[in-house]
Amino acid sequence: MSHGTHVSVLLEESVAAMVLRDDGTYVDGTFGRGGHSRAILARLSPRGRVVAIDRDPDAERAAAALHDGRLVFRRARFSALDDVLDDLAIGLCDGVLLDLGISSPQIDTPARGFSFRHEGPLDMRMDPDAGEPAAAFIARASLRELTEVIRDHGEERLAQPIARAIVAARAIGPIVTTRQLAAIVAQAVGSRTRGDWRQDPATRTFQALRIAVNEELAELERVLPRAVARLREDGRLCVISFHSLEDRIVKRFIARASAPFGGDPRLARVPIAQADLPSPPLAAVGRAIRASDAECDANPRARSAVLRVARRTGGPLPADWPLRGGE
Repeated sequence: MSHGTHVSVLLEESVAAMVLRDDGTYVDGTFGRGGHSRAILARLSPRGRVVAIDRDPDAERAAAALHDGRLVFRRARFSALDDVLDDLAIGLCDGVLLDLGISSPQIDTPARGFSFRHEGPLDMRMDPDAGEPAAAFIARASLRELTEVIRDHGEERLAQPIARAIVAARAIGPIVTTRQLAAIVAQAVGSRTRGDWRQDPATRTFQALRIAVNEELAELERVLPRAVARLREDGRLCVISFHSLEDRIVKRFIARASAPFGGDPRLARVPIAQADLPSPPLAAVGRAIRASDAECDANPRARSAVLRVARRTGGPLPADWPLRGGE
């Protein structure tokens, strides 16, 4: 399904896995251009409801154009799930969907500064009204911080020479545009062997800065336990990831939350009968789902997508889960 220039990945698979009641209440935590929300609404009766969340003002405008009384949109980070549902007097819901990463319209809009393929301001914020733009981060970050961000968030093995090149360049003048940064990275990488010549030298650095500026991994870690806490029994958590950093967090969270001992190997060795252990709050539903060959051919972005689904059980939530606040 395409709206604007965005094609929702794993659309049918994710919606089919989550929407099991046509009168249920579902949360689309990453509205984007509304592809998943539209597909959810198509499966609901007049009694069904979709709560859509997104921090992007363009997503808010797209939601305003979707005239359906069963949909309510709130502009917020998805980690503010509790505040949104409390404001709407919704206690528990039947499903939460998270489609991680950035959308095609964000990449294709030069003014947003997400892509090295277009000249634009070095911004990269999903919410341009909040937080620190990438140019400001680059201007103030230490060499060590730049190296760690590019290495850890971009999985870039040449993080140190790239960070050094950025520090050297900013000593001459501010780095304020996307192509300016891309040129610095390309010069730092030079003719070094990268393994995948199809990938632009700046790809991993831009990914790393985007993740850091938007606190994407921290946001994901915050929202997962909060989403589970707002699911009624048999409700579904569905998460679509596009790179290994995200998927690793989701995979490990579901594994821990599906184990009666919270995934702690020390407790697994304690001589306690299985029947005496508390029921885990989640149960994984099937294996990870990837896009079909046909979808990948139609939309190359789908090649890296991974969908993981989990079911809320009747088990208690762990006492140490961070369910509120900004921790």
